[in-house]
Amino acid sequence: MLAEKLLLHVLIILAPVLIYYVVSENKRFGQSPYFIGILQGLSASLCLLFAFYDYGLYWDLRYIPLVLAILYGGPKAGVIVLAAILGTRTYLGGDALAFGYVSGLVAAAIPILMLRRFNKIQTKKKRIGFAVLVGLWPNFVMLAILIAYLFSSAAANEGPNLLLYILLFGLIQVVGVGFASTLHEAVLERELMKQEIRRAEKLNTLGELAASIAHEVRNPLTVVKGFLQLMHREDKGKNYQYIGLILSELARAESIINDYLNFAKPEFKKIEKVDLGELLSDVKMLLNPLAVKEGIHLESYLEKNVVMDTDKNQFKQALVNILKNAIEATPQDGRVYIKLFSNTSGIQILIKDTGKGMTKEQVSRIGTLFYTTKDKGTGLGTTVSMRIIDTMNGKVVYSSELGKGTEVKISFPPVRQEEQVREESVVG
Repeated sequence: MLAEKLLLHVLIILAPVLIYYVVSENKRFGQSPYFIGILQGLSASLCLLFAFYDYGLYWDLRYIPLVLAILYGGPKAGVIVLAAILGTRTYLGGDALAFGYVSGLVAAAIPILMLRRFNKIQTKKKRIGFAVLVGLWPNFVMLAILIAYLFSSAAANEGPNLLLYILLFGLIQVVGVGFASTLHEAVLERELMKQEIRRAEKLNTLGELAASIAHEVRNPLTVVKGFLQLMHREDKGKNYQYIGLILSELARAESIINDYLNFAKPEFKKIEKVDLGELLSDVKMLLNPLAVKEGIHLESYLEKNVVMDTDKNQFKQALVNILKNAIEATPQDGRVYIKLFSNTSGIQILIKDTGKGMTKEQVSRIGTLFYTTKDKGTGLGTTVSMRIIDTMNGKVVYSSELGKGTEVKISFPPVRQEEQVREESVVG
């Protein structure tokens, strides 16, 4: 009987994840906390309705949907599930109703408090591990409340058996949270992969189009520029100033065309060992006059001896574009922080500003061709920077909050062990 109930509960817990997998592509429902809350709320209610009743208590896995709803749907989804749990528990009644209320309210507290930390975790394994740790909390709550109930009811004579039940259900809950969280992460990973594939296909198509157009436009511009330069040297009359202005605008047009070509296919002409600390110091020094002019403080925390193989000029261009955007987005007396460090996960560069920030929709559109949040600009700079870093096998992640600023995280995989050994042997 108990085994059948547990199997049924496992199916009830997995059902919302599978339904979410089916509708996850639908932006209206798949990303709605209310939809996630309703799904997990139904799951929690069904767990209660088909609970195993013994010792005057309902034994079920209702807190797994609660934890999953809070971690993957947010506080709104968690409140919906908690309301479903309390409502169903009221409907069932029983002597331990008060204990059910207390355990439900207390069990929801820690997952909500730990939600922000969970959202900051990037790796899949760490997120699953964190979810399992959060899933332990309802077990501690249940253990404490059941011990209190044990000493205040006729079930006191069944202490050892009841404790065994508690430990068994606690273990099952932890395993259930881990398994369901793994499925959730697989669904999210699949969605991210599909988005990356779509984005890569779109960028490749746009890149080919941009390259062909840029080449076609560049050829007549080169001819026009050549003749204008000859006229500029010979004509010292009233047209001299006008020709100079035309030449400067042609230079700007050439710069935009070069951005298009760089977007289409970044050319890494000279791969060399680059000290990233020195490179970031150069970029900071280059843009410091702009920051001083705008009344902005540049602060850097750069780890020494962080080296990688890349084209120094291309990477420098990418960093200049990103840091320049951060400076331009920051109000007077604001701050822009640059941080470089390396660990077992790889090399990390953080550029954070104290500007006005962006909405989630704006963040999602960063890197799209021609998209910019500035009054002036083509949006090519950020797109080219992301393209360069992507070609370097790196990853750019933007996170922002309105009124608090924006953080750009540039990450590269760790240097492979065989490369380090090769470097040491060459030095030796």
